[in-house]
Amino acid sequence: MAIRDKQIYVTIDKDQKEENKRAIIRGAFMGAGSINNPKKEYHLEIDLSNEQNLKEFMKLMDQLGIRVKTFQTSIYIKEGEEISKFLALIGANKAVMQFEDIRIQKEMRGKVNRLVNCETANLNKTINASVRQIGAIRKLQETGTFQKLDDNLKEIAMLRLENPDMPLFELGKLLKEPVGKSGVNYRLKKIVEIAEEP
Repeated sequence: MAIRDKQIYVTIDKDQKEENKRAIIRGAFMGAGSINNPKKEYHLEIDLSNEQNLKEFMKLMDQLGIRVKTFQTSIYIKEGEEISKFLALIGANKAVMQFEDIRIQKEMRGKVNRLVNCETANLNKTINASVRQIGAIRKLQETGTFQKLDDNLKEIAMLRLENPDMPLFELGKLLKEPVGKSGVNYRLKKIVEIAEEP
């Protein structure tokens, strides 16, 4: 460490003991670091005040296996996993536990939201398909084409009218000769195609 121009310059020897390296990082974070509330976003930053310190600090972080990014004379971390590693490295064990607790809650909320969105999308897709199928069946009934359909198509059409919200695989179980989801889908698609013929 040297003082020039009223600024402190840090030089790090690669052979320095790991505990000394940790102490330097801990001191830099306590003196010029900040961390955002992880409930909002992940962001840890240390302002190193000059280019020389930034270079030395980057070497140190690399030696200790912490991935950081730089902006001007600051280093920052935006990945939750890396912030957790950084906090553990400087011995902030209680902070690590709190940070990890918040991370887990955020990830669980994210997974639940993705599942709900996926279920909603699937439900909308099913409803839209059902509405289209029922519209096609009614059109065939109104035009007198329905009676010309083969028995398999008539049977699935009547089941769809009676059970507008039922999933395809459930409809397939209600047939005289049950078929799987793809068999039901094929028959209903055929009905829609016939109804859409000019």
